[in-house]
Amino acid sequence: MSAPMSGDVLWLIIALPAAGSLLCLALPSSRAVLAATAAGVPAIAAASGVVVWRVFAHGPLMTTGRWLLLDALSAYHLAVMMLVFALSSIFARVFFGAEAAPLSRRRARRFGALWYGALSAMALVVLSNNLAIMWVGVEATTLLTAFLICLQVSPASLEATWKYLIVCSVGVAFAFMGTLLVASAAASAGLEPAQFLNWTYVHGIASQLDPKVIKLAFIFLLVGYGTKAGLAPLHSWLPDAHSQAPAPVSALFSGFLLNTALYCLMRFLPIVETATGGDGWGRGLLIFFGIFSILLAAAFILAQHDLKRLLAYHSVEHLGIIAVGLGLGPLGSFAALFHTLNHSVCKALGFFSAGRIGQIYGTHDMRRITGALKAHALWGAGLFGGFLALIGLAPFAIFLSEFLIIKAAAETRAYGTLVLFLLGAGIVFVGALRHAIDMAWGTPPAAPAPRRASLIEGLIVVAPLALLVILGLWMPQPFQDMLSSAARILAGAAQ
Repeated sequence: MSAPMSGDVLWLIIALPAAGSLLCLALPSSRAVLAATAAGVPAIAAASGVVVWRVFAHGPLMTTGRWLLLDALSAYHLAVMMLVFALSSIFARVFFGAEAAPLSRRRARRFGALWYGALSAMALVVLSNNLAIMWVGVEATTLLTAFLICLQVSPASLEATWKYLIVCSVGVAFAFMGTLLVASAAASAGLEPAQFLNWTYVHGIASQLDPKVIKLAFIFLLVGYGTKAGLAPLHSWLPDAHSQAPAPVSALFSGFLLNTALYCLMRFLPIVETATGGDGWGRGLLIFFGIFSILLAAAFILAQHDLKRLLAYHSVEHLGIIAVGLGLGPLGSFAALFHTLNHSVCKALGFFSAGRIGQIYGTHDMRRITGALKAHALWGAGLFGGFLALIGLAPFAIFLSEFLIIKAAAETRAYGTLVLFLLGAGIVFVGALRHAIDMAWGTPPAAPAPRRASLIEGLIVVAPLALLVILGLWMPQPFQDMLSSAARILAGAAQ
């Protein structure tokens, strides 16, 4: 029988990337930095995977002093985060190695330090059992990832960086006010000062919290963390940041950075629902913002000409889909968590492909990208397959998670939500499919033949597509159990 795992191992998941950040600042060349991220991040991801497995097999882990907690909800998000980071780190070596102007040693060191730092900060968000420390982690992700947007300096990337910093900092300030209001309600309910912001304590006495204060707090939290998650109409920073950042950074932003903010809302959701009597008030707000995001994204997707901006608006759409799922009760929460993984994997592949296609064609203007399947079979297939998965075509897993959300809406008799969801999804399906067909087929422009794809590139394309197809056709029982355990926490279940 294996020895029980100490909860203090969770500190290592935060400390190891922080150490990697310092290491990158000392490495002698850009090649060494890219190799360190391509090898080090997957190694940390593999070690984290062992910890995640122990949580689902034997129950939650908590550090001494209750500062960090890894339960089913946080373990699931940690697994998704590590998967996206590992894929993006491997792709970064491919992408920057194919650039016409390779990274200088100084820029590579900055990239490596910020990349590992962002991993450490996102791990802090997911693992934190203290609502204030969770907020600090979100603010840290803003500061660390902002300077990855302008890694390749241009007027547009600098503008996107400042827009991201200003809009998200204002948003996170709203989240700070919401967090203070929750602490005030907890104090009024009799918790000790050291327990005001401890999630396990606040969750335990949620039924005793003042519902009026908690409702006001959740409005601040939804505006604040919703801004960072890219929910409309708070999404204004997102298209600029995603389109101007280097492709690996865009993949990270869309694949998991947005999830960190939505995860914070998930942590507050069971507290809000219990404190307000389980009348669905908080879930109703999520449905409203989710539907608004889907419909707004659908309108912009139809009119896009820039490939990376198109993918950015798909992020707005899919975060809206997740928000709608969270608002539809237990089955909807199960589907929303499933959709979180599907969207993260699919969007990472989408930005990988967009980045390499952009390098091959010298542009992200979709009007100038034709015949991608002929110009480069691997990355053309990655782009086209990624779009088919993204719009919910069967048998990809996004089709299944969206179907489950539709089923949840029907079972809860949320017929207005169902109609608007189908309307937005239908517009996106038609508009995005038209863009994908135009880019994939036709005659490619005369251009120098790209270098032959490596085995690593092949794996980066094939592995995400294979995962999306497998989960669309067959959901293993252990994976179902993971989703069910995480969904029960969203429904208010005790640890």
